[in-house]
Formats: sequence, structure tokens, C-alpha cells
Amino acid sequence: MRKIVQLIAILLITGTTASLGQVNDDFEILFTDDIGEQEVMEVPEAMAMNLAIDSLLALYHNQTYLTIDDACESTGENPSYSEEVYMQRLSRMPTVMEMPYNQVVRKFIDRYCERLRRSVSIMLGSVNFYMPIFEQALDSYNLPTELKYLPVIESALNPKAVSRAGATGLWQFMLATGKQYGLRVNSLVDDRRDPIRSSFAAAQYLRDLYRIFNDWTLVIAAYNCGPENVNKAIRRSGGSMDYWKIYPYLPSETRGYVPAFIAANYVMNYYCEHNICPMLTHLPEHTDTIEVNRNVSLSTISRFCDIDIEMLRDLNPQYRRDIVNGATEPSLIRMTIPAINRFIEQQDTIFAYEDSHVNKRAYVAVDESRSSRATSRHSSRSSNETASSGDSQSRYGKSSRGGSRRSSYSSSRYGKSSKSSGSNAKSSSSSRRRGRR
Repeated sequence: MRKIVQLIAILLITGTTASLGQVNDDFEILFTDDIGEQEVMEVPEAMAMNLAIDSLLALYHNQTYLTIDDACESTGENPSYSEEVYMQRLSRMPTVMEMPYNQVVRKFIDRYCERLRRSVSIMLGSVNFYMPIFEQALDSYNLPTELKYLPVIESALNPKAVSRAGATGLWQFMLATGKQYGLRVNSLVDDRRDPIRSSFAAAQYLRDLYRIFNDWTLVIAAYNCGPENVNKAIRRSGGSMDYWKIYPYLPSETRGYVPAFIAANYVMNYYCEHNICPMLTHLPEHTDTIEVNRNVSLSTISRFCDIDIEMLRDLNPQYRRDIVNGATEPSLIRMTIPAINRFIEQQDTIFAYEDSHVNKRAYVAVDESRSSRATSRHSSRSSNETASSGDSQSRYGKSSRGGSRRSSYSSSRYGKSSKSSGSNAKSSSSSRRRGRR
């Protein structure tokens, strides 16, 4: 009996060790440097195989609007290429940022093209949902377009992603940094999950980092670990501003972050050469936003506007508890055009139903950013004095006297602005992070 118990214990220990080994393999890459020493690098959380795929498959729009392309002719095998081929491909990409090739970059390219092939396929289908937003935000600040692939390694294009450290959204803003760049976070709303607001905030943050370092590779590193850690690595290296020279002095995850960013740019451009088939995208009906200055729940909107509640949640991921708290400040709701028209036609009935059927206590929100609002406003004011006309603060600043607020983002994906719906609701087109250690 004792031997049986010991055997079971050994099997349990062995199984646990194997399981932990698999987890470590998901979150780490083993690399042998030029002098033959082995180094373990952390990979961004969005590159952990199971996490990336599971989070992508959980998104409503991926489930609903992405399908497998049966016409894509691919062997499904990842072909092998020489180092010269990788170097040539990276050099041919139309980028402002340097995209060097080395063995570390190769490790991350191989991970995307081998273990994360399915994740890449889904992300290639999802880019149609998000890339127009990313591109306009970056263009508004005259930033390199290749930065649009940062959310690929940050969140695997999941607007609801939350890291172990608490970074949230497509661009993975930490709470303090999000507040600094005007993103509301309270019990009901988390603008870090809003694709449009967070994209413009991220563009502003990236611009500010470039003003500090004047080097895009260092900006990418600082986006991951914070400017303080990059400055510390620069001092420890003797003052070098070369990323690959300060590389040994950076936090473990940041050492792999820039190579992962280069690999993401590579795979999103050369996926065909690696036999990766993008998912087909069937975009939903054109959408637009309507502004409300009264509280209303997504369930009530779904009931009266004949729009699926999951679609509403997917189009409005910033609302944490399915409540649009327009009474706190005018708030935008994104819907399909037919749903917006029905909302305009029935808004009195909708608000009357809301008032009589919904528990008012559900609307009590503790504003977690109130304590630092004065600081955030001061920061926003100083940023606006130096920002270009595309500043996210002016785009998304609070409206005065409860007036309507309009942003400039508009595309065929989101539709054209519709007419004003009256005193209670108005239509408008609407179109980080972290310093975490």
C-alpha cells in the first residue's frame, strides 16, 4: 500500500513538472548567444499560445464574422528559409523604424510561423476591424505606420485583454497611464477597452516617448517597461542610446519585446510565404455612434432596437457592466445604422422603460479617476499646448454644459454620421501603458 502511495506521489510530481514545463515553454524562449551561453527570455503574454488563441476565439466578432477560407491553397507547412532571405524581406518593408535581423528576431518569427499559426490566421482576419482605427490615430500624430502592429504583441488584437499586471485593452494601458492620457476608468466604464479612445491615447503616448528618446526602438522598449527602466539601462550601459547595446540591462520581457515587434511586422506582411491562410472577414453592417445624456442599459437597447446583445457588447467593450452612464457625462453608443434609427424613433419609450424597470442602484459608480482628475486635467492641458490638431484630448475631451461631442473618425467600416436624434440623444461619427515596472 505504501509503495502504491509513493508511486502515485511520483506520478503527480512528474505530471506537475511536465505541466509547468509546458507553461514555461509558452511564456519563455530559450536563446543561445554568440558566445554559446543560454539565455531565457520572457515573451509578451499575447504570444503565449493557448492564451492568444483562446482570447481570440472568445471574441464575438471573430466568432460571427470570421470564417475559414476554403479557397486558400496551402500545405500548412512552414518552409525553411536562409538568413539572407529574412534579411532581404525585412529590409524591403516600407518602414521608418529599423527592422534588423538576428537570431533573437528569428526565434520570435519562428514562434509566430509555427506554434502561433492559428493565432496569426485569426489576427489577419481581425485586422479589418481595427487597422483603420490604428492607422488614423497614428497618422494624426504623424507617427510611423508600422506601430499599428504593437497591439498584435500587446493583446493579440483583443480589446478585452487583461495582463497579469493589470494592463488592459488593445494597447494594454496600465491604470495610471490611461488616466494620464484622458482615459476614463470607473465602476461602469473603462476607456482602455475602447478601440478608438485607446488608440488615440496610445498614439499620444508614443509621440511623447519619442520626444524623450528620439529613437523608435527605444520608444518601443519604453512602451513595454516604462521610460524609467530604459533610462536606467542607458546609464548602466555607459550612456549608449543603441537598443542592442543596452539590451542586457533591460528587464527580461523587454529584451524580447522589440524582437517580438519586428517579428510581428514580418509575419503580418509575409504570412503567405509561410503558408498561413488569413481568415475571411465578413464585416457587419455599417455602424455609427449615438450620444446619450441619460443612463441606459445595453439590454434595454437590445430589446427595443432589435440588435443582438453580444454585438452591442462587442461594439462597446468599454462598458464594464452593460450600462451606458450618460447621466454622468454624455456618452457614445456604437450600433448598426438600423439600430440607431430605431433608437432615435423610440428614444422616449426606451428611457421610460429604463426608468421604470431598471434598478437605479446599478448606476451608482465609484469614479476611480476622480482623485487624480485635477492632475489629469493639468497634464492634458499641457499636452494640448504642444499637440497637433489631431490631439486625442481635443477629440475626446469632455463636452461642456452637457453639449454633444463629435470625433473625427469615419470610415466605411463605421459608416457616416446620421442626423441628430433630438434632445436626449445625438448622433456622431467616431472613429497606455504602461510604465508598469
